[in-house]
Amino acid sequence: MNCPQQTTPVLCPQEAQDGFLHSPGRSKRAYDIAKRAMDLALALPLLVVAIPIIAMAGLMIALISPGPIFYFQNREGLHGRRVRIWKLRTMVADAEQLLEQYLIREPRARSDWEQYMKLHRDPRVIPVLGSFLRRYSIDELPQLFNVAIGEMSLVGPRPFPDYHLERFPAEFRELRKQVLPGITGLWQVTHRSDADLSLQQAADTAYIRSRSVWVDLWILLRTVPTVLSGRGAY
Repeated sequence: MNCPQQTTPVLCPQEAQDGFLHSPGRSKRAYDIAKRAMDLALALPLLVVAIPIIAMAGLMIALISPGPIFYFQNREGLHGRRVRIWKLRTMVADAEQLLEQYLIREPRARSDWEQYMKLHRDPRVIPVLGSFLRRYSIDELPQLFNVAIGEMSLVGPRPFPDYHLERFPAEFRELRKQVLPGITGLWQVTHRSDADLSLQQAADTAYIRSRSVWVDLWILLRTVPTVLSGRGAY
């Protein structure tokens, strides 16, 4: 398994075997306390700022696309507990049926889906508005609430849907259960949606095995220009 090719302050999975997971418990407790303090210090003011943005985006969704404003899905979190993940709805009402029909008609799209679990031209996405909200990750803003109540962290492996998790080996899935899922993570700031399944696994493994406050800060700082540029998102 290869490491993400960009220079990052984390170790490759092969180099991290003697790293964080094998460090003394006191070090882990100190990190967990510092990480939670950082999550609260950043997520609470960000949530206050995000509320009017969420409200405006929600109003636009209600005007343009029939259906609920928010979308939620129960996904795997820390220790395998199910966590309700909230997003602004960016897809049409019959999204799953559309996806199934599209993948039957478009063999190349099916190949992309199997490799990335994403589509460059996703027929499920609300035209224009949905693409805009996803490009700049505005649809993820409600997850600041998940961070505030301790179900997620600002930084960590993304909480994948079950059908996405099923594509990974059991050992990696068990590793992911050892940390809180995050709003942003290593492969989100290095490759974003261009990361295939193998790169997602390599980057998340590297992060989990070498995580630290400094790594989290580095990822958070990289998240801002990554999101504002809109590159690699669809």
